[in-house]
Amino acid sequence: MAYQGGYGQPPPGGYQQPAGYAPPPGAFAPQNANVSPDVQRWFDVVDRDRSGKISATELKAALINGKGENFSDNACKLMISMFDTDASGTIDVQEFEKLFNYINQWLQVFKTYDRDQSGHIEEQELSQAFAQMGFRFSPEFITFLIRKSDLQNHKQISVDQFIVLCVQIQRFTEAFRVRDTQQNGTITIGFEDFLSVAIGCSI
Repeated sequence: MAYQGGYGQPPPGGYQQPAGYAPPPGAFAPQNANVSPDVQRWFDVVDRDRSGKISATELKAALINGKGENFSDNACKLMISMFDTDASGTIDVQEFEKLFNYINQWLQVFKTYDRDQSGHIEEQELSQAFAQMGFRFSPEFITFLIRKSDLQNHKQISVDQFIVLCVQIQRFTEAFRVRDTQQNGTITIGFEDFLSVAIGCSI
């Protein structure tokens, strides 16, 4: 999935198939009346083993960020886990539809700040994105976030890194708010509680 186009229409637009790939007759699952035809077509392309389920590995093989690279393992595992209601490590077509819509929503947010359509956003753009979401992070913290996300250049983040970062910050924010009983932006936290939050929000 090239990030510029979102999911949009099925191949040749984004999801990649192996060269010469041709599914055998009857390989695709029957159309599910509860999901849109576009979602079903995307699901059939991503579900390479025709199991009726999509794994993080299959998702990674299908998703391409704006840098022309596959989404990271971390991003794909995170997104699968968010919609894997039965904790099977895979998602069915109904769960995939929710993921499909979720990714497209994040793509639209990302493209809002990737004004030059470069496929990545830099410090100022990331700061603007978080400010729009209601976060007032210092320049130093924004630099830290980018350095943790972009391990090679420490200057920019791609859409898959952006999604992971936003999900993690949202999780930590929710955990913080539960403990911020005075609503003053500070908390006192025990060591084990801190570890439970750090480990739980990072998975």
